[in-house]
Amino acid sequence: MGADELMEIANNDEDTSSSTKKSINKSKKKKKDKSSKKKDKKRKHDEKSPKKSKKKKRKLLDQEQTQDVAAQDNQQQLLAAPTTKQHFPFEYQHILAPMVGASELAFRLLCRKYGATLSYTPMMSASEFVQEATTAKHGITNSNICEFQTIPQDRPLVCHFSANEPQDFARAAALVEPYCDAIDLNLGCPQRTAYLGHFGSYLLGKEDRQLIVDIIRAGSKAVSKPIFVKIRLLDTVEDTLELCHQLRDAGASLIAIHARYRASWERTAAGARDGPAMLDQVQKIKESMPDFPIISNGNVITYDDVVNNQTLTGADGIMSAEGILNNPALYLPRYGDLDKDGERSIELPKLSPLLNNVEQNQSSGSTSDKAGRKLNKKLREIIAIEKKIAESGEDSINDDQRSKLQAKSEVQTKLLEIENSSKCKKAPNQLPETDATPQTTTVKLSDLAASGQNPLALAQEYVSLVKQYPMKIRSVVFHTRRMCKDLFEKYQLMEECIACTSVEEVDAVLSKCAKYVANPKSFHYDQEKAARDKESLENKRLEEGKRNRYEGRMIRKAKREGLSDLHHYLRMGAEVPSVETVKKLKKAPKEERLSVWKKNHSQHCMAHHLEEGGCKRDRSCAFIHGAATSKLIFVEDAEVAG
Repeated sequence: MGADELMEIANNDEDTSSSTKKSINKSKKKKKDKSSKKKDKKRKHDEKSPKKSKKKKRKLLDQEQTQDVAAQDNQQQLLAAPTTKQHFPFEYQHILAPMVGASELAFRLLCRKYGATLSYTPMMSASEFVQEATTAKHGITNSNICEFQTIPQDRPLVCHFSANEPQDFARAAALVEPYCDAIDLNLGCPQRTAYLGHFGSYLLGKEDRQLIVDIIRAGSKAVSKPIFVKIRLLDTVEDTLELCHQLRDAGASLIAIHARYRASWERTAAGARDGPAMLDQVQKIKESMPDFPIISNGNVITYDDVVNNQTLTGADGIMSAEGILNNPALYLPRYGDLDKDGERSIELPKLSPLLNNVEQNQSSGSTSDKAGRKLNKKLREIIAIEKKIAESGEDSINDDQRSKLQAKSEVQTKLLEIENSSKCKKAPNQLPETDATPQTTTVKLSDLAASGQNPLALAQEYVSLVKQYPMKIRSVVFHTRRMCKDLFEKYQLMEECIACTSVEEVDAVLSKCAKYVANPKSFHYDQEKAARDKESLENKRLEEGKRNRYEGRMIRKAKREGLSDLHHYLRMGAEVPSVETVKKLKKAPKEERLSVWKKNHSQHCMAHHLEEGGCKRDRSCAFIHGAATSKLIFVEDAEVAG
């Protein structure tokens, strides 16, 4: 087609377009004239009939008021169930927090059933996880590495690690990536063990800022899954906001903020779990980072608190620890209004056994590879050297061991490269798979609420899950007494529960409680038992006060001696003696007793633990009169943290 023909077609199109526009304008003018005539006619009619006009106005006002009420109702509904921008392919609005010894598989599954949409594992040490994984024979989940367990229905899941070495975090992240939806770095733990191990909230100082940035970067490069971070507040909002920006820029995809200040060793400042959470600071951070997912943690005991927290802070999700420990069905109201939606069907997954990874040794991508085995052996030697230094000091190692220690970073880097290479070569069917058509069951909301609102039923369901997915008895005892605290205190079963050494014994205590609930007259109050419980509580308070006074003396001593490290004496002899150590030392010669005690347990009363009849000074003794530790003892303040 020639240029002249194209011009002719274009001109014809313009003419057609011009005539069409004129036609449309004429039509609009006619409609406008008709509309104007109708308005004039209506005005004249209203002037003749003023009463009808007033009725019409009243009707319009009533309609407007109805619309306003409906708008307010809609607004309240929005507040009750806030909606946030979706950043990930999974729900993360109602979250079970990471808790050492408390957010284990059985408890996660219980909380998921009753409304939790995202769960974190307990805190796992990245270095220990990597070390144990190098010798695992039956895969990550079957070897119980750092007590890590999961099943396909335990999703979405965040694997939660403490770390102070970028390569440790990167390797641990790579190992768990097939079993979770995100990997989290703990920067919130306030335990004194975190201070001694230099992790958790004790990495939040300016001096460690580059270190935590490097850890996040290493994790982001090692895996394709998102990297999350859990932090505490710094001294000012500006400091916390600067930290959040640095974490985001380093590769973090989500930040959960425990809205309390990071703890200090001597606990003089507001920190740990002291006082109400400062949600207003979370609000300011979220306002400054509107397009980045921020999770709010703190001040949540009831579902109303969940709604209020999210409404105030504008956070993308709410995380609960203390509240959900007392009530695993904390998030149940998210399913709907029981009065209106009681007949609604809730779909729940049917649970499968623990993942079977016997054939898939995922402990390291290189365990079957000669180079990988050699590197893992070197890493184990390095870890043994580090342990020796921690126990006996720098002078206890030779030059050869020092050179091995300096090669740690290089060894970890090579191991990570081999693992990533092996991961790429693996066939898809070698990774753990979930059923393409998972089996589910349905339950009415009213039936779910009936058990969810019954603490005893929740505890019994939890124990049933523990039988299927075993956990340490101290955690089982801890959860059971938290859920049934009021009932156990009412029927004097608390001490009996704490003394349990097996799941069967816990089950028996719950059965006894159920019997008392069904027939209250069968319970008889024991005055002597009540007196013993009261004395036990008083002793606990006395020990807490004694500890605070001791810490004050040790810090003053360090100041007098001009030590730059004011916590020097607080770290010496802080280790709590174990039941096994106490038994061994009772049989040992006096010199050996004194040597071991002075080195490891000098803050604790030796007479209280080793002498026949205990310490004669009793309440006047300046040393700690605490219980020896064992696998059955759950120290709540020391373990449920972050």
